[in-house]
Amino acid sequence: MSAPQPPTAAEELRGAGLRVTAARVALLETVRTGDHLGVEAIASGVRDRVGHISLQAVYEALHALTAAGLVRRIEPAGSPARFEGRVGDNHHHVVCRSCGAVADVDCAVGPAPCLTPSDDHGFAIDEAEVTFWGLCPSCAPAQSSSSA
Repeated sequence: MSAPQPPTAAEELRGAGLRVTAARVALLETVRTGDHLGVEAIASGVRDRVGHISLQAVYEALHALTAAGLVRRIEPAGSPARFEGRVGDNHHHVVCRSCGAVADVDCAVGPAPCLTPSDDHGFAIDEAEVTFWGLCPSCAPAQSSSSA
C-alpha cells in the first residue's frame, strides 16, 4: 500500500479559498522548491515556469499566499523580506552576517511557542520567532583568514 500523495499546489490554493491561476501555482512551487527566496528570485522562478509576470503581481500573490498561511514571510534585520514554503511548525532561522544565507532551525524544545517569555505583558502568545546570527560554513573560514 502506497502513502497518500501530498496535495498539489492547485489543491492547496483551492483549499485556502484562493483562485487557482498558473502564476499562483508557479509562485507556490517556486517558493517551495527554493531556499528562503527574495522577491526578485521568486519572480525569476515564476517567469521560468509561466513566462512574463510583473513584479507587482508577484508581490500581490505573495501577500495573498502569506495571508492564507501557504507561505511564510521572514524579515531578518538588515535584509529584504524572504519567503519560504515551510509553514505551521514554528521553526526558527540562522542567518549569516556576511553573505546573508538563511537556513531553518527546528524548534529547540517543547511545544509551540518554543520559548516562554519571562513576562508576557498579558499577551496570549501563540508563536515565537527566533533568529540566530553568525557566519555560515563558507564565510567563517574567509573571516578567520582575513583577521589573521
